[in-house]
Amino acid sequence: MFSRRTNFGAPINQLTIAREERRRRGEEILDLTVSNPTEVGIAYPLDELAEAMARGARMPYDPQALGIRSAREAVARELACDAEDIVITASTSEAYSFLFKLLTEPGDEIAIAVPSYPLLEHLAAMELVTLRPFALEFHGRWEMTEPDLTPRTRAIAVVNPNNPTGSFARAGELAAIAKRPLILDEVFRDYPVDGGRPGTPPPDVLAFTLGGLSKSAGLPHYKLGWIRVSGPETERRAAIEGLEMIADNFLSVATPVQAALPDLLRIGRGIRAAILERARSNLALVRRALSDRPSISVLPVEGGWSATLRIPAMMSDEETALALLGRGVVVHPGYFFDFPSDGFLVVSLLTPPDILSAGLGRLLEVITQ
Repeated sequence: MFSRRTNFGAPINQLTIAREERRRRGEEILDLTVSNPTEVGIAYPLDELAEAMARGARMPYDPQALGIRSAREAVARELACDAEDIVITASTSEAYSFLFKLLTEPGDEIAIAVPSYPLLEHLAAMELVTLRPFALEFHGRWEMTEPDLTPRTRAIAVVNPNNPTGSFARAGELAAIAKRPLILDEVFRDYPVDGGRPGTPPPDVLAFTLGGLSKSAGLPHYKLGWIRVSGPETERRAAIEGLEMIADNFLSVATPVQAALPDLLRIGRGIRAAILERARSNLALVRRALSDRPSISVLPVEGGWSATLRIPAMMSDEETALALLGRGVVVHPGYFFDFPSDGFLVVSLLTPPDILSAGLGRLLEVITQ
């Protein structure tokens, strides 16, 4: 009855089942995977945000497929580019959807560096596109290998900095893999936790750089993202025309949030600073907590909101995560992100520090038993 874009029969993993059972029993849960910045005790200037949105609500409806001019100009100022190269979307997920529509036919491939965020697999499936993974390898830092491309590989996607490894792709790495148009997901670009910045794409390659309020301003519930198109003039203009046609069929971005965007980006700088301070201080906390346990490594975190722990692979990552859940601690096992082997756990650097400290204490008890 239903299309193959959705998989209603996908099994629920054991971690989800065990977590829900624990919640139903009313037992304690120390969640070290929280990714919503509005739920971790960071103060938000709610009155200022409300005033900005109230002003935006006075804006008359004048639909512009690529986004209203003031919104595109606001993003262009942030990215130091031309407003003509900006496309406003309702989210980064929608931006991916638009780009898959623009670049692929059903059955085509998008190369993606892994480990990576699992949402991309679902977004590709919705467009009947296959992800073709190529490896990030850890050699003191995470580095991209050469992607194995086929005639049906239509673009190469790089999350920069990567989620969850926190590694930035450098300009030289991007140049080395740029055999197809690049999709550069830079939602965490403004969070250089411990050094580094995202490399810029080669100027002779068509590239689509993604961002949005969800991460850059800590406002996931305001639902606005963007695409910056760069590369050769002829290809760039053709891509923007195609994106305009696609976006015009949806007109999905609400007028008030677009009208408020200049104010939201300004207000968001303070929110972003608080989130970055939380991520940096939590990374220091994780390193201190695990410093005297040589069997557990905190891998380098150049940017983003996550820390990757390398642990002894005495059992599968799922078994380790289930054992931790039995002690009330929720972590992400590495296989969620397609890590190459067992022995990886991922924790969120947004976690309230008291919860993170308590959770790490229990993690040590489980892993070092």
